[in-house]
Amino acid sequence: MAKIGRRNFLCGTVGLVGAPAVIRAASGYAAPSERITLGFMGLGGRGQALLRGFAERNDVNVAWLCDPDDRRAGSAADYCERRYGIRPRVERDVRRLLDDPSVDAVVIATPDHWHALGTIWACQAGKHVYVEKPASHNVWEGRQMVRAARKYKRVVQVGTQNRSAPYNMQAVEYIRSGKLGDIHLCKIYNLKNGRSIPHRPDQAPPPYVDYNLWLGPAPERPFNPNHFHGGWYYYWAYCNGDIGNDGVHQIDLARWLIGRDYPKSVYATGGKFAYPDSDAEVPDTLAAVFEFDRLLVTFELTQYARYMDKIATRVRYSDSFPYWPQCATRIELYGTKGLMIVGRHGGGWQVFHKAKEQSGPGEVVAQAYGRHPEVEHKEDFLAAIRENRLPNADIEEGHRSAVMVHLAAISMRLGGRKLNFDPRTETTDDPEANALLKRSYRRPFVVPEEV
Repeated sequence: MAKIGRRNFLCGTVGLVGAPAVIRAASGYAAPSERITLGFMGLGGRGQALLRGFAERNDVNVAWLCDPDDRRAGSAADYCERRYGIRPRVERDVRRLLDDPSVDAVVIATPDHWHALGTIWACQAGKHVYVEKPASHNVWEGRQMVRAARKYKRVVQVGTQNRSAPYNMQAVEYIRSGKLGDIHLCKIYNLKNGRSIPHRPDQAPPPYVDYNLWLGPAPERPFNPNHFHGGWYYYWAYCNGDIGNDGVHQIDLARWLIGRDYPKSVYATGGKFAYPDSDAEVPDTLAAVFEFDRLLVTFELTQYARYMDKIATRVRYSDSFPYWPQCATRIELYGTKGLMIVGRHGGGWQVFHKAKEQSGPGEVVAQAYGRHPEVEHKEDFLAAIRENRLPNADIEEGHRSAVMVHLAAISMRLGGRKLNFDPRTETTDDPEANALLKRSYRRPFVVPEEV
């Protein structure tokens, strides 16, 4: 897997005999020297959404589709063929993609347990990376991702799109200007619906799936449909529950807004309160407290609240605000001069002062409407590659936000212990907690000590 220089990766080998098929926009596409060639790793729901978004651009070629599930990769290839008339190369194993020098960047939308190794392999192969959130499965491998990005000088963008939203940039500017005053309390919410997972017996994997490849860095275990598509995010082997699957979006945005890197300590409690008989391992109810200097950040999660709204589509793409009390994914920042409420992926933000009338609503003194920044985040990734700069959601920022996820999950799993965190070593003062900052890996799917 040879490293590709910045000049060479933009020249590419598009159109050469034997090169993989590529997708070009139907009209107005950029010259070959200006297009960036992409390969995709993981083609579930999120992977296919990213594929459609990137393939619609006129400055991108999609050359490879990789997934251990033949049906998923095949379905994505069928879409490309119907939409563009050109079928990209399909493989189960991403290592075939990484051996292709014409590929400039890899888009990774696998389950969380594959994020680190896929990113590190790609960096070692000279590819830039767009990796879905959360950045990593555990703290140690997240730091290894940062080291790989820096060592091989690759752009690694995490899929926390809020960092590319103009309305969030305006919120950051408002806070930095001092208009909200000093913030001593920040509340993060992830109050969503969920379900109980029925108990199912282990069985043989489907013939169209390379199950060993799907497991990759995760521990060996027999195939079970609960642990596979649509269910893996309920089990510790593959993720950290919905605080990582979805809540990390709000955690990352909140950390940006308050301008902090790491908490001094974390403690969390929760469990399977709504669905005690579910086969799931992760909690359906969780509360966490992150302590910073003169600032408390709280995080609250549910997986049963059907009456909460994850910011409706009509709000995400219009000049309107959510009904904040039932906004499932809001952030509240309590400053000494006002209260700011922010929505993620659209929804905008508003700043409230005390009500002018005792029984009336608070006075809105500043606000900005929002739009979902999906397009802007992809644009920033590609621009960062061309401009040889860090992207908006650089892997270092994604890692720091994932650290908060990991620490909260570990604290809860250890019965709500308070964990004091040392940012220099990225370890805690608790030996049992430190044992969960890293995991063992199955060969050959080992996150390396030396990247």
